[in-house]
Amino acid sequence: MDPQPALDTDPRVVGDRLRRLRQARGVSLSELAKRAGIGKATLSGVETGTRNPTLETLWAITAQLGVPIGAILDAPPEPQIMRGTAIEAELLEVFEDDRVTYELYRVRIPPGLTQTSPAHHEGVSEHVTVFTGTLSAGPIDEPLTAGPGDHISWVSDVPHGYRAHGPDVVRATLLMRYPTKPI
Repeated sequence: MDPQPALDTDPRVVGDRLRRLRQARGVSLSELAKRAGIGKATLSGVETGTRNPTLETLWAITAQLGVPIGAILDAPPEPQIMRGTAIEAELLEVFEDDRVTYELYRVRIPPGLTQTSPAHHEGVSEHVTVFTGTLSAGPIDEPLTAGPGDHISWVSDVPHGYRAHGPDVVRATLLMRYPTKPI
């Protein structure tokens, strides 16, 4: 399956926001690409808006900038839809307090596909409540399983993944908790 673009928004807007965040932190393009585990040309293409990156790429970049992915998105009147290898996620709400940002997503994961996500910055946690289907998610080495009505959570500053098991689509909510981290 070919990777789908992560966003339904103008990649130039996302790229401009990423570039401003990177520059505000005094990090070079080369250094951020190295930290995020992506090619310098890929990061340059994301910043100039000539590439529409995957969700995995955006999470890798924003994790290294120490910001939630919502920092690069518009606050549209309708939910922003993002796509990964196996996840379709709608950003529903961003909540902030002095030291923590929360992002609430509605997610859909079709059966048979696996989403592997890079580590987020230190202290980021993910909290999933499953409504339909059976989900295996969490750290790659120790995934957790949840069915309808179950809740699982983990610290996601390690590589982690998501997979729907069985014949049913997983429908769930994902709450991501990002503590403030200066870079």
